[in-house]
Amino acid sequence: MPELVTVGRVSVDLYAEQPGAGFEAQQSFVKSVGGSPTNVAVAAARLGVRTAAVTAVGDDGFGAYVRSRLAAHGVDTRWVRTVPGTLTPLAVVALDPPESPTVAFYRGAAPPDTQVTADLLPEQVVRDLPALWVSHATLAGGPVADAVRAWLAVRGRARYTLLDLDHRPALWPDPAAARRSAAAALAACDVVIGNREECRVAVGTDDPDAAADALLAAGVGLAVVKLGPDGVLLATPRHRVRVPAPHVDVVCGLGAGDALGGALVHGLLAGPPLSGLAADEERQRLTDLGRTASAAGAFVAARLTCSDDMPTLDDLTAALADDPEEHV
Repeated sequence: MPELVTVGRVSVDLYAEQPGAGFEAQQSFVKSVGGSPTNVAVAAARLGVRTAAVTAVGDDGFGAYVRSRLAAHGVDTRWVRTVPGTLTPLAVVALDPPESPTVAFYRGAAPPDTQVTADLLPEQVVRDLPALWVSHATLAGGPVADAVRAWLAVRGRARYTLLDLDHRPALWPDPAAARRSAAAALAACDVVIGNREECRVAVGTDDPDAAADALLAAGVGLAVVKLGPDGVLLATPRHRVRVPAPHVDVVCGLGAGDALGGALVHGLLAGPPLSGLAADEERQRLTDLGRTASAAGAFVAARLTCSDDMPTLDDLTAALADDPEEHV
C-alpha cells in the first residue's frame, strides 16, 4: 500500500543547456521526467515515502522512458496507464531567465494524462491512502476531471487530502472558470498549496496572509503559500509561520515548488498531526515543516532538472545543517 498517490500531468522535459538564451540559440538539451504532480511523486519517493503516480503516457518511446525513470526513482507505476495511439507530452525549457524559465508545452488536444478514468484506482485504496495529492489542473477537462472529483468524494476531506493549486492558464477557458473549480476543490481538501499567482486565481488575492485567511475560511486545515525566493508561509487556524528560503544561485527555478511539495508530504507523514498538538508544539512543527520544504525547493533551484535533481534525506540534512533557523 502506498503512503502517497499523486494524480495529474506527466511529460518528458527537455532542458536547454545554454543558460540565458532563448530557444532559437539552443543546440543541446537534457532529458528528464516532468509534470508537476509527477515531480512531487519523485520528490517524496526520494525522501523515502512509499509513492505511486496515477497518470498516463503515450505508446511511444517517451512513454517507456517515463516508466523506466519513475521506477528508478522508487515511484510505483502500477497505475500509470498507456493510452494507445497517443504521444507522451513534451515540455521544452529555456533558462531565460533561470528564475522563471520559458517553457513550450507540446500536449496535443487530448493528452494521455487527461484520459485517466476513475476505475484505474481502486476505491478502497482511495479511501485508505494516508495521503492523496491532486493537481487542480486535472480538473480542467477530460475523463481525469471526473475521476478526481469521484476520488475526492470518496476521501471526504480525510487527512491528508492535498490540493496543489497548480494553475496553467491555457487549460482553462477563463480565470472565472478556474476560480469556480478551485472553490469546489477547496471544499474537498484539508491541505492546500499554491504560489501567490495561483492563490490570486483561486481565492482572489496574491497577498500571502490574505490568501491564507481565505483558504482557512474555506475550511482548509493547513494553507501553504509558496513565496519563491522569500520562502514559504504555513498557516493553520491557530498559528502561522513564515520560513525564509536558503540563498542559492538559481540554475533553474522550475522544479522548486514541486520539491517543496514532496518534502512537505514527507514531513506531514513522518510526524504527528498538527491538530493534536499543543499550541507551542504546533508552531514548532509548522516551522520544521517549512524549513525542510524550503530547503528542498532551494536544493532543486540550484540544479538543472526537476525530477532527476530531487534531494534525498541526506541532501536535506546537509542543507539544513548549513542554514540558520529563522522564522517569524
